[in-house]
Amino acid sequence: MSAALKSGEGLKTRASSTRTSAHAVDIPDEGPDTSLRNQISSIFTDTQRSTAIQRKLVINLRKIHEACCYEPVKPKKKHQEEDFGEAEFNEEIGRCMLRVLPVKKSEPVGDKVVRFLGLFLKHASDKDSALIQTDDADTTDAFPETPATRLTSHIITMILPLLLAKDKTVRFRATQIIAHIVNTLDSIDDELFGLVRLGLLRRLRDKESSVRVQAILGLGRLAGEGEENEDEDSDDEDSGGVLEKLLDVLQNDPSADVRRSLLLNLPFTPSTLPFLLERARDFDPATRRALYARLLPALGDFRHLSLTHREKLLRWGLRDRDENVRKATARLFRERWIEDCAGLKEAAEECANPGPQVSKPSLDALLELLERIDVVNSGVEGGVAFEAMKQFWDGRPDYCDYVSFPDSFWDELTPEGIFIARTFNDYCRQGENTKLQGMVEDKMPEVTKFAYLLQKHLNVLIEDVRKVALQEDVEVEEDTVQQEFCVEQLLHIALTLDYSDEVGRRMMFSVMREALAIAELPEECTKLAVEVLRTVCGSNAAGEREFCGIVLEAVAEVHDTIIGEEPSQLEEEGDDSFHSAQSELSEDLTLTKEKRSKKSKSDVDESEYEAIDEEKAIREIMVNMKCLHIAQCMLQNVSCDLEANSHLVTMLNNLVVPAVRSQEAPIRERGLLCLGLCCLLSKNLAEENLSLFLHCFTKGHDALQMIALQIISDILSQHPSLLSPIPSSNLTTTTAQDTTETASEQPSPFLKPITKSLLRALRSSSPSVSLTATTALAKLMLLNILRDPDVLASILKHITIAFFSPETAENPGVRQALSYFLPVYCHSRRQNAEAMARVAVQVVISVAGVRDDLEEDEMEGMVGLGVVGGMLVEWTDPRRVVGFGDGGETSDNGKEGDADSHLILAEELLERIVSPQVNKTTKKQFTSMLSKLHVPPPQHTRLCTPSLAQNVHALVIEAAEANVATDATARNALARLATAVGRVVKAARETGDADADVTDVTATPDAGTPDEGTEGDSAPEGMGGRVEDTRVEKQEDEEEETTVQVPIRVKREEGEMEEMDMEVEEEEEEEDETVAQLRREMSEFERSEVESEGTGDETTLA
Repeated sequence: MSAALKSGEGLKTRASSTRTSAHAVDIPDEGPDTSLRNQISSIFTDTQRSTAIQRKLVINLRKIHEACCYEPVKPKKKHQEEDFGEAEFNEEIGRCMLRVLPVKKSEPVGDKVVRFLGLFLKHASDKDSALIQTDDADTTDAFPETPATRLTSHIITMILPLLLAKDKTVRFRATQIIAHIVNTLDSIDDELFGLVRLGLLRRLRDKESSVRVQAILGLGRLAGEGEENEDEDSDDEDSGGVLEKLLDVLQNDPSADVRRSLLLNLPFTPSTLPFLLERARDFDPATRRALYARLLPALGDFRHLSLTHREKLLRWGLRDRDENVRKATARLFRERWIEDCAGLKEAAEECANPGPQVSKPSLDALLELLERIDVVNSGVEGGVAFEAMKQFWDGRPDYCDYVSFPDSFWDELTPEGIFIARTFNDYCRQGENTKLQGMVEDKMPEVTKFAYLLQKHLNVLIEDVRKVALQEDVEVEEDTVQQEFCVEQLLHIALTLDYSDEVGRRMMFSVMREALAIAELPEECTKLAVEVLRTVCGSNAAGEREFCGIVLEAVAEVHDTIIGEEPSQLEEEGDDSFHSAQSELSEDLTLTKEKRSKKSKSDVDESEYEAIDEEKAIREIMVNMKCLHIAQCMLQNVSCDLEANSHLVTMLNNLVVPAVRSQEAPIRERGLLCLGLCCLLSKNLAEENLSLFLHCFTKGHDALQMIALQIISDILSQHPSLLSPIPSSNLTTTTAQDTTETASEQPSPFLKPITKSLLRALRSSSPSVSLTATTALAKLMLLNILRDPDVLASILKHITIAFFSPETAENPGVRQALSYFLPVYCHSRRQNAEAMARVAVQVVISVAGVRDDLEEDEMEGMVGLGVVGGMLVEWTDPRRVVGFGDGGETSDNGKEGDADSHLILAEELLERIVSPQVNKTTKKQFTSMLSKLHVPPPQHTRLCTPSLAQNVHALVIEAAEANVATDATARNALARLATAVGRVVKAARETGDADADVTDVTATPDAGTPDEGTEGDSAPEGMGGRVEDTRVEKQEDEEEETTVQVPIRVKREEGEMEEMDMEVEEEEEEEDETVAQLRREMSEFERSEVESEGTGDETTLA
């Protein structure tokens, strides 16, 4: 018997024995205890202990239910006066369920009782239905009224008003009970259906995510039901369709648990499937994993999905950032989808006890699987099919042993079959498993035979290409595309073969050389053929020279093959020269005009000459485009010095330079690419042509600008010395006594125009150009190529502002690149974190200005200043820098200055806080950033620069004296910072690290540090050396009134800093508490300094 339920104390919880309620609860009078209450309470008490006995308890409770509803209770001798009916039973069940409502979500006994209630209602409903069918088999009532339905109605009617309770625990348990009843029963009363539906719909907007999850569990069963009975004229916002509202929640709810619950409880319909599949791009990794691990396997045959959905699901899953999602996707592909293709369902239906089965390896099933994901399009470079097959071979070793490639396989290749061979070959050769390497050697043909097969399929491809050029047939074009894909896979296999066999190497060398000389060879096949030829020639210098010579011979043959229709032109051409498209086109036009004048008497139609001229122009462009593509592929596979290779010099002068000067845009762009590749092989050539690439960026269209930016970035990465300062020793200074020569450095002439172009591209209206500039700047800064402090600060400031600017909200590529670059850049080197600290204040002010200029409807893509400040503080945290203190603060190997980044940021923030030009909102944000800064403890003061800590400490005192802290939070932040920095300064003085007294701040600025100006680009780079020495003579006679001289900075209109000495009395009555505390600390420092100096005429004070 449950004493808790009898006395109204609620369910037993884990916390009930250790704590008591803080508020007294008035329990209403429930009447005297009865035997029915005792029996039901005892059952509900037992059900809290374990779920294993709930079936037995359900049967016992059903017996009591039947005794109350179908027959009179057989009273015992001592309770003969008691007679219970159905109403009493329902009241007692409802009374017990009310005790569940205050039980918190973390208590498992609440879930056990709710589960028990669902089991009992289901069991009672089935029993009552069986009794009704036995009594009246001809009944036509769709929803007969039974004791179980009346009990369900009683519980739902009692719980529904509690969905609106103020207590979140009560709302959670009430929604959970309603949802569990809805999911347990097969039918529900029509009158209650609308009330339940409306109540759960309202809980979809509950502020607690746990309540919304329970509402979804109930509405998932109601989705699609009762839509036709809606009142179309209703104005209630909750009267819309259930499915429509659930889909809206699936897309927009901020809670991952809510979205995941919807994903697993929505029905599979053609209208809901696209919304379910798009959860593959959900923010939450667990939700994405649930899609691949639970939803898609339960969806059925994957062949019912469209080709687009299959390809996207594979690409998103296999390239997910979360490892568990990638594993779930790979398991889905190699275990579920392959079984759908193997026809396991049909075989399972024929078996009496199918059970979980794995079909035997089947090559036909694998071929169909690749066909279903369109391997011709998804199997190219960058496609997802190669990644999917890598995971397939890794998880299905039975297929590795099963597949074989006999001679008949190579005679008639299909895209799916050759892709299986290529992926199997790559998987076995790239691994370190000797068994797999021996397996691929046995199953793949040797080099000589493979070269013969490659030549055979190359010939077939060339014939198909020529057929397509002569006739426009869709079937022929499809066959050509498939044959091209097969040749590409063969060339990929050729890249991995072992060419130690000289016979096979020579055979492959001959095949590749002949293939390059074929003008009709597609570009992708040409690129792979060049790579195979480079592999065959060897990796030494001699092999590289031979490779360049062979490729240039192929270029000459391609040129002569297409232009060979005019023998007179062939006779005039030399073997080692090439002409630009513009020069050849002008010569051909001259010859055409001469022929036209001679044939004018023969009444030849003028349109024929125009057609001939147009055909010649197109042929000339094709000639140079093909030759330039071969040259480009060659340049991508060499690394020698360009001046030392005569073949490359010839190619540069006779092919690349004329192409750059061409008037045809495609030729000019490809020529520019080749010239950029040549510049990577020669620093002198790069120096001569950098101005050309800058001109192309300035005057070119978007595509040409992207090419120019990529070339400039690659050149600077390959030759960083181009941006190094130029030394000059010709500057002399002559005086009457002597003449001295001073050596100085001048900045690189390329630094300013390159920086200007990159920043201009960063602000470009074209998303692709802006993304290219962002990537280029990120590479140059990570490689530490841009070393000029002013240039680096300007670029860092602009890209940080661009990251927070709402203008980049529509360019996710830039946002994604910067979200990776900025933390990596700041945490990679200490100097980078310090550079960010120096521009952080300017960034906050600029973002605040942009935010103030925006209207309310434009604020959607703008982040708050709190987020901006928090990210800047996190990026400049010295503890996150790689190698901080060579092991952290607890290590003894740290260097001075390792923890300066936050001190620099504090100095910059305090300079702005005491400035009257900054508004209150920005000052409040700066003070909030001060509270998040990290200052090393005194025992690790070696990580800080003493002079910098002294400056920060003086600025804190100045800020406190100026009463810039208007609230308790700001005063506490200043006090904490003053205490932390003061300890560092004192510890530095005690250890003898400071060059002067603790309170002595030298006023010698760095030579390269600019003066502080406005809030624009000329903002201060550092704060070192801005406070002059403040010295106060000891006043031995004046002991009653002591004064402290505190330097106060006042900004002039020109941006200069003026220091004034201001006497502050220690005994001022209305002094701020924080200022008084800081004053006492400073007085202690003064006394300690006076005592340490001994006999000195002057004592330096802070």
